[in-house]
Amino acid sequence: MGGSMEREAGISPQLRFARLTEVPPQEIARHMSDPRMAEHMPLLTGAWDEEAAKDFVAAKEAFWQRDGLGHWAFLRGEEYLGWGGFQKEGAEWDFGLVLRADCFGLGPAIARKALAFACADARIPFVTFLLPPTRRHLRPLMRLGAEQTGKVHYEGKRFLKFRLETG
Repeated sequence: MGGSMEREAGISPQLRFARLTEVPPQEIARHMSDPRMAEHMPLLTGAWDEEAAKDFVAAKEAFWQRDGLGHWAFLRGEEYLGWGGFQKEGAEWDFGLVLRADCFGLGPAIARKALAFACADARIPFVTFLLPPTRRHLRPLMRLGAEQTGKVHYEGKRFLKFRLETG
């Protein structure tokens, strides 16, 4: 992805994907404690404090150890924008994107950059997306070429499932 596209999308060329361990746990806790996060994250329950954030980062790092890929922190310079990336669920690579509320508009540009990574990685012939039924704005996902494949239950909650071919 070229720098001009990132600038057009409002993201400076300083956008980088880093490991979650580079972000202070209190910053992740503050992000995940924002009530706007829970509106579209049915699995987000309970309060987030620094300890919960540390446990979260440790769990995400375990996926890196197991699969060689996982979730990143999205940074603009040193500013934390949110987190997301790829998590292997069985034989599928699921893509997730969780941005701070004031960064929601950066989602399409960050997703395009992450999906360009997936297209270049032979391990990832396609990605899946699980979205809660409360998500009404699905056009950006459709513009990427994703197709709805049905509805699934994950950890007792219902989600809309989409698939995007990357190979």
